[in-house]
Amino acid sequence: MSYRTIRAVRGVSFDVRAGEVVALLGANGAGKSTLLRAVAGVLRPDHGRVRFHETDITGWASHRVARLGLRLVPEGRGLLTRMTVWENLLMGQYAGGSGTSRDLEAALERFPVLRQRRGQVASTLSGGEQQMLAIARALVGRPRLLMLDEPSLGLAPRLVQEIFAVVAELRRDGVTIVLVEQNARQALAVADRGYILDTGQVVLSGPAAELAAGDEVQRAYLGGPLPG
Repeated sequence: MSYRTIRAVRGVSFDVRAGEVVALLGANGAGKSTLLRAVAGVLRPDHGRVRFHETDITGWASHRVARLGLRLVPEGRGLLTRMTVWENLLMGQYAGGSGTSRDLEAALERFPVLRQRRGQVASTLSGGEQQMLAIARALVGRPRLLMLDEPSLGLAPRLVQEIFAVVAELRRDGVTIVLVEQNARQALAVADRGYILDTGQVVLSGPAAELAAGDEVQRAYLGGPLPG
């Protein structure tokens, strides 16, 4: 993937197995978000292939990718800010093409604050509530792969804990997730496996627990050793 003359991602290969959480980690500019956008059809890769199960979806339009069951919650959330909470959820159901009223109800059960705010315009929600709405909107489309791009960005520590608790709950429910995060410590705590990117390349990969315990990862991304 390139932006004009700058190659943002090069030679990256990663896979996601059904029912697991895979974390893509690295500093700003490492290429994490670019990868998700390429998978979601927001960007068209100029090299390489994107495959979902046995289907080559390289270059597919984003709406077509969404209909296949791949749902991206982008950095910045991408909400329809002039619409209400309920209208955003309905749009998520429509975009996914397979959601039902039961899925809408399940989203409100998972995020009770959204039930209380269902008639409220999305732009008036707090940052944490907006992130919950963005995730809920993706879930009502019954995603086969949920891609979360920096879900904790800009949130207070308490809300960060809530968002990662939601990711852990989704993992227990068997939702397949790719999680892009700069908060490596939190991401590895909820992930099954991880890939660490640096300047557009994978420099380390493996089980999340092994990455979290590795000295190199701790020094570069976790701010020192984890407590014993």
